[in-house]
Formats: sequence, C-alpha cells, structure tokens
Amino acid sequence: MKNTISHRVADFLKNFPPFTFLNQKDIEILSEQISIIYKEKDSVIFAENEETHSSFYIVHKGAVALKKGPKNEILDMCDEGDIFGLRPLIANENYKMEARAYEETILYAIPIAIFRPYALENEAVGNFLIQSFAANTQNPYSKSHRGKLYGENLNGDILDTDSKLFDIQPVKYSKKIVTCSATTTAQEMAEKMIKKKVGAILVVEDKLPIGIITDKDLRNKIVTGEYPITTEASVIMASPVITYPKKLTITQAQIALIKSNISHLCITKDGTPNSKAVGILSKHDVMVSLGNNPSVLIKAIKRAKKYKDIKPIRISIMQLLSGYLEQNIPIALTSKIITELNDVCIQQVIEISLKKMLTPPPVKFAWLAMGSQGRSEQLLQTDQDNALLYENVPDELKEKTKKYFLELATHVNKGLFEIGYDYCPAEMMASNPKWCLSLDEWKSLVHQWITNTGKDEVLLSFIFFDYSLSYGDTELTNELSDYILNDIKENPVFYIHLVSGALQSPSPTGFFRGFLLEQDGANKDFFDIKRRALMPLSDAARVLILSHAVKSISNTPERFDKLAELEPHNRELYLACSYSYRALLKFRTKQGLLHNDSGQYIALGDLSKQEKIKLKSTFKTIKELQEIISIRFNSSNIL
Repeated sequence: MKNTISHRVADFLKNFPPFTFLNQKDIEILSEQISIIYKEKDSVIFAENEETHSSFYIVHKGAVALKKGPKNEILDMCDEGDIFGLRPLIANENYKMEARAYEETILYAIPIAIFRPYALENEAVGNFLIQSFAANTQNPYSKSHRGKLYGENLNGDILDTDSKLFDIQPVKYSKKIVTCSATTTAQEMAEKMIKKKVGAILVVEDKLPIGIITDKDLRNKIVTGEYPITTEASVIMASPVITYPKKLTITQAQIALIKSNISHLCITKDGTPNSKAVGILSKHDVMVSLGNNPSVLIKAIKRAKKYKDIKPIRISIMQLLSGYLEQNIPIALTSKIITELNDVCIQQVIEISLKKMLTPPPVKFAWLAMGSQGRSEQLLQTDQDNALLYENVPDELKEKTKKYFLELATHVNKGLFEIGYDYCPAEMMASNPKWCLSLDEWKSLVHQWITNTGKDEVLLSFIFFDYSLSYGDTELTNELSDYILNDIKENPVFYIHLVSGALQSPSPTGFFRGFLLEQDGANKDFFDIKRRALMPLSDAARVLILSHAVKSISNTPERFDKLAELEPHNRELYLACSYSYRALLKFRTKQGLLHNDSGQYIALGDLSKQEKIKLKSTFKTIKELQEIISIRFNSSNIL
C-alpha cells in the first residue's frame, strides 16, 4: 500500500530545486523520511545563535521571515518552495539569524543526515545548496538577488548591450554646462558661447534651469534685428526648458528631440526642471543610424494624414514591444519607448482632428491622458481614458467654447478608436461634457472631490490624478496640478479617503498564500493581476507621492524610486515595490501579447511552477506597503 502523504511530499518537492536535480526514485525515498511541521504566525522556527537542528527546511505553504540583529531586521522572506536553515548542512555552526513564521506556515523538515549524501554525490545539488546558503533567498527583498527574477537591472535601466541593441545604449551628453542669468544680455551670452565653444547656453535661477538659448535663437532673433543686442535672456529664451533624466538612451533622446522639435535637451538630476542641471544634449550628440526602430515609426506616424494610416503603425509598435520583451529589455525602458510612441500616435490623431475643425481652437487647451496611459504604463492597447482642459473664457463665450472643444474631442476619440483604442465603457473620455472643462471648472470639480469625498469621488480621483499632458499647453496643466496639490494640503482629511480607497483592492493571495481567483462572471477561476496586484501598488504610490507634493511624476515605479529618495528609512521597501511593479507589468504585458488581450486575467493553469513562484514573490511588498499608508494616514495622525 502506498504512503499517500510521502507521495504528496514527493510531488511537491520534484518541482523545486535542489530536488529537481534528483531522480524520482531518490525523491520518493527522501520523502518517506521528511517531517511535516505546522507553525502558527509569529512562532519561531529557530532563534539566532541557537544550536542547529538536525534538518533544514522547505516552505510548503505560507512564508518565513529570516531576521537578524538587535532590531530584528528582515533579511529575507522565504516563500513556497524556498529552502532555509542550511547552516548545519554547510557550515556546521549555530544559526546566525532567526527564522520566524511570517504567517501560518507548513514546512517540510529534511533530515540532514539523509540528504547529505545527495549533496555530496550530485554536483548540481551541491552547487545549488552552496549558492542558496550564500545568498539566502531569491526574492526582491534580497539585495544580492534583487532584479534577477525577470532579467531586470535595478541598478540602472540600461543593459550592457551588444551591437543588436545599440539603440538602447545610454546617450553621451556634454557635462560642461554654460549658464547665464535671466538678466544677461544677448551680447554677453554670445561672447560667452564663443569663448566656451558651445551652441547653447542654459538660463538658470537658483541653480535651476528656467530656459535655454541656442545659437539659432541668436541668429533668428538678434542678428535679424528683431531684438536689440542688449535684450535680456528672459525675453528670447525658450521656456519652460525641456528636461530629461541622466539615464537617457539614444532612442529616447532621438524621440525627445523629434517630439519637441528642438535641437537641445537639458539633462537634470531627476529629470524634472525642479532639480539641478547636469548636462546638455544636442542633435550632434545623437549621431547613430537606427534603421527600423522607434524613430522611424515616429516619422511614419507624423506623416499620417488619416486615422487609418496610423493603425498599421500601431501594429508595428506592438511588434516592437514583443521584440523588446523577447530580448529581455528592462521593462522600465520598454515602457518609456512604447509610451512615447503611443503619445505620438495620440498627438497625430489630434493634429488630424484639428484639421477637421472649421476654425483653430478659440483658446489654449490641453489633452490629458489618464489612468494607465497617464502613468505611462499602457503598453497594450486597452480602452481610452482622457480629458480636455481649456483656458477660461468670459461668460458670454462659455457655451460656444465648450461646443468647439466637445466637437474636437469627439473627432479625437473617434480617431483613437479607429487606430485601436476602444471607447471607455464608463465614458471617461474628453467627448463627455463632464470631462471637457475649462480650468476653473476643473478646479471646482476637483475641489468638490477633495472636500466632499465619497466612494465615487475617490475612484474619480484615482483615475484623474494620474493624468499627464499628451498634447497642448503645459502652463494650463501645471496650474491645475499646483491647485490640486495645494487643495489637498489644505484638506488633509482627503488622504484618509484616498487610503481607504487604496485598501479596497482585493488581496492577491488567501489562506496559505494561495492565489485568489475570480469567483464568478466571465473570468471565473482566472487571476486578476490588475486589481489584485498592480492596483494596490499604484494606489499606494499615488497617495504617498501626493503627500510629498511631488508633481510631474505619474509613473508608478518612478514614484517609488522618488519615494526611496525622499524617505531613506523606507528605501528598501520602496525599491522592492518599484521592482515588483515593473515585474508585474512585464508579466501582464507578456500575457496580453500571448493571448492578444489586455493581459488582465491570467489562467494559472497555463503558468509553470516557476512562473507562479516568481509572480507570487512580487506580492510580498503589498502587505507591508499597505500597512505603512494605513498607519501614516490614520485619522488620528491626520486630524
């Protein structure tokens, strides 16, 4: 008669290294000697400096935290299939850290005396144990392993690439910045540029870039006599200055120059105009031939005269995305390139739509991308989320102005639909009169959300507060962003509602860390990676970044990276969150490309054991992050 329990143990072990290196017969023999241990949450498995046990352990269900030092700092978190407690097998000395059940946990204890011969005779088993002992774990919390789960490189998003990937190599820029003040005259600037042999001079105020002047500006505005040679920099400078971060690739630089139709970019410490300039990048710095690549696609998009001309280019963008994923290009970089291409598509649709209008826009306006597109995370074509913001007008022109922009938005939404973006089922689109408003109307609406907050207002805030400018006037968008940040600052109780909403996302795992699947509906028994894994992270990042009044950063991983700078004591967690989000986004994108859908719902039966482990390991940050925001924005701390 078969021993059912030992066979179940064997079925489990055969899926995880180092047991994967053993044959089935050896695993079955070993399984008969294994003990099954149940541990309640917070119970100690072994203590620091405790004499070693006669077994090492593998986590069957639950999670185990490995802690060390007087502060009991968590060094690692062991999940399903992770092994720990190897010290007696390898070093024959007391434990150097504590192992404590992070939640209800079932362990398999493998007797060292029984297992040791396998480790000595099987080189693969021995090597794996030594590597595991040295590194402790394989999860995002581990400094030594962070970033290796999905081929990501968190120390920098630029890979060491071969010639096939030269277009994503970092671009070289000049670090010798020549600057002047807003009151410097054109003659003084020209003399300085000649002396320093540069083609552009940066205008700074309090060390921050506020404008840029190129030799072309001097030719067109001074030499032609349009302005006298005594004109101050503030009059002729291009402002606001276009800024980018240091980690800019050749492709990104090309896209940025083409998109903005400028010859120079300002490189700043954090990529925004609010940090110190560290370099200048010119067209001359971007001297590479890229062949069939993003810059070629951008040119093709910009040549399109009809919506239908853009649709086949969108297919090429998806092929480019698929190729980047196959080459294991970091998702952060992939996301930026695909987002830039999507933005150019939207901009061209708007350009075509404007030509369908009988007159030019009556006032300045801004087309805002919201939701995942606003966060630069919409790699796959999903539905539209957008809004339109226009300049205030006198009362007598309000109706006429609104009618104009609603007609324009209707054309744009139709154009986006024709190139592959479905209409939003909830009609959160600029052609909806509720989402096509003047600046004052937007301020009034946002103020209502912030001061009379209910469930619907929180949901609307989540969608709208991730907006980014796709097309139009920057100043309008900045003024609205400043208003929102100030209004939230004056009404801090709003954070309580935001956090309450952020904690509504369902947990990704349930009892013994099993995946929680959809219980009914069209996606019954599928795992919802968007609601259960991505949203808890993006919602928490939004609340935290708003609390620091940081604008111009809407991308979730970039928000976590910024938070890691702003809160050094939480740096490890935020970097782990940044990593987890990128890994989840990449996972979803791959699933979407594989099944030609949004990738939101995943059939777990189609995943390998290794994929499930990797996916589950990214969930570890969610709980700790939610604890931070629930404590920090508790009503007793806010009011």
